[in-house]
Amino acid sequence: MTPLLSRVAVILAGLPIVIASAVVGGWFLFAVLAVGGLIALHELYSLARGLRPLVLAGYGGILGALLGAELGGAEWMLAGFLVTFPLAFLFATVSATRQSTTVAVGATVLGASWVGLGLAHFILLRRLDADGAVAILAVLFTVFATDTAAFVTGRLVGRHKMTPVMSPGKTWEGLAAGTAAGLAVAFLVLYETEYAGWRSIVVGATLVAAATVGDLFVSLVKRDLGAKDTGRILLGHGGMLDRVDALLFAGPVGYYALLAVGQG
Repeated sequence: MTPLLSRVAVILAGLPIVIASAVVGGWFLFAVLAVGGLIALHELYSLARGLRPLVLAGYGGILGALLGAELGGAEWMLAGFLVTFPLAFLFATVSATRQSTTVAVGATVLGASWVGLGLAHFILLRRLDADGAVAILAVLFTVFATDTAAFVTGRLVGRHKMTPVMSPGKTWEGLAAGTAAGLAVAFLVLYETEYAGWRSIVVGATLVAAATVGDLFVSLVKRDLGAKDTGRILLGHGGMLDRVDALLFAGPVGYYALLAVGQG
């Protein structure tokens, strides 16, 4: 199967589940985020095995953040994530590794915060008053449109590399197309909500920027850890972390951008 066909197959299989969980919300959304988050964190910790991350502590931090967001909102999301610290120090005291405790705990917390807090914000998005379902779909569709347009345009007409060393596949032509697509999708999805008009453009612009930075961030991490992909579970898409990288930044940014423009 070619990379393009495998990408299409993964999209056809996974996109309905993602959309359904966003629309239904509740524990269905929690379950989808938990499964995806644990897989993504497992991939990251596998790549960073030389740093000896305290895997169980990271898993606890992700589940704590998601559970806190589902049961109590933003404050409890943070409280749930903070479980990572006592668990990390507990496991560090009984581990037999010669790795620096500071490095091991640092790698653990990086993964739990990056993946756990990033995904937990999608639960907060879904809880945004009457427009919660539209809000989470706006973030998802904007990121998908940005990523797809940038990928296709970069492959077809991309000539000028954005970051030749960090991520050689990304081009300025792709960024321009992705930005246009992301702004258009955000405008359309939010058209009949309190975030319509100029607010949707602001939200779309922040989402495009966040998705781009998230994509570059995972490229930087992979380069630092000497890997091309975070895994192979999603075939042509690489690993789960490769697929959700932009969402991990876009989720929190989208949530706070919607809160900000919704107040004016």
